[in-house]
Amino acid sequence: MKRLAVLIGLVLVFALPIAGQVKYGATVIADKATDFTKLKTYTWQSGWDANDRKVHAQIVSAVDKELKALGFELKASGPSDVIVKYAALRRIDVEADIKGDATTPRNQIDVGSLLVLMLDPASKKELFRGRVDKRIEADPAQVTDIINSAVADLFAKYPTRVKK
Repeated sequence: MKRLAVLIGLVLVFALPIAGQVKYGATVIADKATDFTKLKTYTWQSGWDANDRKVHAQIVSAVDKELKALGFELKASGPSDVIVKYAALRRIDVEADIKGDATTPRNQIDVGSLLVLMLDPASKKELFRGRVDKRIEADPAQVTDIINSAVADLFAKYPTRVKK
């Protein structure tokens, strides 16, 4: 039941545009009480992983690369400073603001959404929540570049990279 409630919450977060207008790009929420300079190790936790194993591996690889650049060390098991997990979703947005009648075709936009969470291992409190919504191409050859770009956009806003 709890898993269903969380899944419904994720669908609402991903599917409902804020104030009726879809914004593309990265948004980050970081816990203000956390000293992110002290976080150095992480472990992965399965969440709502991509159904496609290749896409899943590419997302994990891109996040690992960004975390390594931030000075993190991946631990296969045992205690760590944070737990990392993600959720991925592909959707089609429709431009509803064009003028016309009911027979006028609407532009459809393929969009990929990626949510990356960093949790405190003891309390499961969210320390970092990054979400990126990005227009994507249907061409499978571009998937790796799109994922790398989306993850880089997300971690560009990581608290230790943002000037205060």
